[in-house]
Amino acid sequence: MKKSKIPTVKDHEVLALLAQYECPVPLHEVRTRFLGNIATPSMSAQPLDIVKDLWGGELPSFDTFEQVNELIDILINRLWNSLTQHQDRNSPVRLRRIDSQPTRECLMSISLMRCQELDGFIEGLFGRQDTLNLPERASNSLERLEELRGLFSAVEKVASDDNIEATEKQIETTLKHLRELTLKAEKEMHTIILVCVRSRKQFLSSLPKERPTFH
Repeated sequence: MKKSKIPTVKDHEVLALLAQYECPVPLHEVRTRFLGNIATPSMSAQPLDIVKDLWGGELPSFDTFEQVNELIDILINRLWNSLTQHQDRNSPVRLRRIDSQPTRECLMSISLMRCQELDGFIEGLFGRQDTLNLPERASNSLERLEELRGLFSAVEKVASDDNIEATEKQIETTLKHLRELTLKAEKEMHTIILVCVRSRKQFLSSLPKERPTFH
């Protein structure tokens, strides 16, 4: 048997869909919400629920069944399923990269984007649950993600304050730190995914199996 090919989707396809239905969540955060929900140990999590939550809990209005099928195909069959590859140790998580210039605007854009991505991952991880019973290693990584989120937020706050002077060299140094923090965030996110997926598999394998009934 050949390994089935994971479906892919182009960014412009997802962006067009999100714009068409006026989704308030940017694409980079949509991705991390999906990643978090793929990792979640909650057995009640459903892909369609996290898609609904992009619009506040309900899907947008459709005029035809073709539109419904298009949304399901792009967001679940293709985007969601393509992100499941990160359950593999050899397929690390990679957050969105943008061209960086030594400017305040660039610092604000990158740090704000990282805050949204980490918020999205945590949102997806918890889903509609207020609490989660995470494995210790995943819990430790989540705490480090929260600390990293605080650092990204601090950079965004300082960069947006025109009263704080900054030279081009200082901004370049901060951009370097943002790249380093990004790598740390990616590592912690991937650790959470791997640990939670392993824990979920172990739980499912421990459940008693019923004898099948033949008719």
